[in-house]
Amino acid sequence: MHRDETMKTYLFDLDGTLLDSIELILKSFHHTSRIHLGRELPDSHWLAGCGTPLRTQLSKVARSEGELAAMMDTYRTHNLEHHDMMAKPYPGVVEVVKKLYRDRAKLALVTSKLSQGANRGVLLLGLDKEFSVRVCADDVVHGKPHAEPVLKALAELDAPAEEAVLIGDSEHDIEAGRRAGVATAAVSWGPFMHEKLAAAGPTHWIERPEQLFDL
Repeated sequence: MHRDETMKTYLFDLDGTLLDSIELILKSFHHTSRIHLGRELPDSHWLAGCGTPLRTQLSKVARSEGELAAMMDTYRTHNLEHHDMMAKPYPGVVEVVKKLYRDRAKLALVTSKLSQGANRGVLLLGLDKEFSVRVCADDVVHGKPHAEPVLKALAELDAPAEEAVLIGDSEHDIEAGRRAGVATAAVSWGPFMHEKLAAAGPTHWIERPEQLFDL
């Protein structure tokens, strides 16, 4: 398919889409829960909130604003300390992003991660140049599944919604993209079950990163 007939703007989620960091995320949550709650919650509890901001996830178990702030600090410290040892790119994604960049597609990162962690992830992926536009949790008032992060990325890229696709691994990504009026692509290699993603109604399904060239 000729480039003029394909999408021109690609908005990428980070964790579970570009960066295989799910084990790191879960270990960070379990560590935080043990320290502050004296117990662990099942993986399923934390996975259900993947794709939403850290504050949103931890506010569901924190018993006060003070405890929430302390839990966020504990999580971030643990996550950043182990980040480069545990996180890694999913096979093929870096090469695909680099080719899209060479082909002059507009690219942005749209993540529910705070900018400190997101920037660390981008550097680990070696995509600092390709993702000069990054919309993180601390850049918006409302994180995914709200449309605000997607709309902000489109504005920074000066890109119309009808030429954009949001690529993500969670139903929160799909909902945010739908609310913003962009096409959505659900990747198969993240932690979410196909049935859960199907219920969100993505525009496209991506089994291999190279399929993004055909959108």
